[in-house]
Amino acid sequence: MNVLLIALLALPLLGAAATLAPAGVFGADREAQDRLALRFNAVVTGLVLALAVALAAGFDRSRPSRMQGVTDVAWIPALKVRFHLGVDGISLPLVVLTALLTFLCALYSTRKLPNGEGTPSARAFTGLFLLLEVGMLATFLVLDLLLFFLAFEIVLIPMYFLIARWGSGARTASANRFILYTLLGSAVMLLGFLLIGLKAGTFDMTALAAAHGHGLSHTTQVLAALAIGLGLMVKAPAWPLHSWLPDAHTSAPTVGSVLLAGVLLKMGTYGLVRVLLPVVPDGAHTLAPYLGALAAVGIVYGSLACLALARPGRRGDLKRLIAFSSVGHMGFVLLGIASLTPVGVNGALFANIAHGLVTGLLFFVVGALKDRYGTAELDTLAGETGAALYGRAPRLGALLAFAAVASLGLPGLAGFWGEVLAMFGAFDPAAGLSRPAFVTYMALAGLGTLLTAAYLLVVVRRVCMGDPAQPAVAEVAELRPYEAVSWTPLAALTLLAGLWPALLLGLSDPAVKHLLAGG
Repeated sequence: MNVLLIALLALPLLGAAATLAPAGVFGADREAQDRLALRFNAVVTGLVLALAVALAAGFDRSRPSRMQGVTDVAWIPALKVRFHLGVDGISLPLVVLTALLTFLCALYSTRKLPNGEGTPSARAFTGLFLLLEVGMLATFLVLDLLLFFLAFEIVLIPMYFLIARWGSGARTASANRFILYTLLGSAVMLLGFLLIGLKAGTFDMTALAAAHGHGLSHTTQVLAALAIGLGLMVKAPAWPLHSWLPDAHTSAPTVGSVLLAGVLLKMGTYGLVRVLLPVVPDGAHTLAPYLGALAAVGIVYGSLACLALARPGRRGDLKRLIAFSSVGHMGFVLLGIASLTPVGVNGALFANIAHGLVTGLLFFVVGALKDRYGTAELDTLAGETGAALYGRAPRLGALLAFAAVASLGLPGLAGFWGEVLAMFGAFDPAAGLSRPAFVTYMALAGLGTLLTAAYLLVVVRRVCMGDPAQPAVAEVAELRPYEAVSWTPLAALTLLAGLWPALLLGLSDPAVKHLLAGG
């Protein structure tokens, strides 16, 4: 198991390094280099996915609260930093989700490399893509605070260049805003990590979780929780720290949007569960009511913003709309975490996975629509009578409608369980938290679910329905084979998670209870 964990990080890292090899390794001419580099990307990410599946198959499901596949060796003795890896029932689903989404994006890119500035190199794209995968996987596997910070930072540069070089529209400004917001949040988070490490005498996350705040004063815990929480909430993103997200999604290429929504946002909420709750429990308890309030406001705000973008005449961009929807959906994750209860935290972790699957599928489909129509602007897509995807490209329309109803939380699909459990957690929060306040947050979250249904149904009506006999903005090609191969796993897993929630909850529940109890 520990060999698998090391290989999960080493394989894409070596793959990224291989892209720096002399050009002749990938062919004699530019076209051959690009073709082989993209295939190389798919092969490496496919092997990483196979390793993640092997890790899941070998995981001891009878003891999901125990760290498995542990590697723990000294790395920087002077700073007491250790190369410490491990996986439990909380991190395993996120590792598999990350490996799956990166492979599907790599597979999709073999046929649809994003257009970029000038003549972008597929070798550069592959190197950045594999380096991004290293950072994402490492974030969910490392068990040292400084290593966590390092992994957290590794993803920023590749994503910056994916947006700035392979994006569209105001891509440079969007990439600059993304990097500035996230770097500032990371700097504040690092201060919290250093405060904990200096006061506790260790950066080991398992040792700190086992101490459960022992040896850290209340003031230290509150200050550390505030610094760490702010840094992680920028990445989550929580309202009002979300303003970098819509621009980044609107400008990012399709695969960049899929990974940004499907994985990078989860790094922030995962950090709250892995670090904040067990390491500084008193600080987390003090800040929980404020986190719950921000989550509730974010749910309603994100839904209202989407509803405004979906209205005719507002020239709303579909990618921007989905980005704002992520603010609302991640609000449910933050609300579940703020409840400090096993039910709420389990709901947050389930919603993390569901959002990655559903929003990944949505960005894939909307990216395909943008490629076909040349725009993602809803008014242009719908025209006066509706885009009529059901009549022009029924499979593409069906996938968009399926992803939309999964996103609005239809029972039987993945989006339902996380939201319901998060609201249950808010209905009966942990001891010491104000129940009236959290019941109010729950009511606002319930209002958010109604608003979510409203804007997504408006989108489905305008894009999928209409008169197919009316002139279209452009010819709409039906679902292509490479698109079906890339998207079908997400649709199937969305259905599986909705019908069999115990598949995820059976892993996370014992681990969450162990963590909240000072594991």
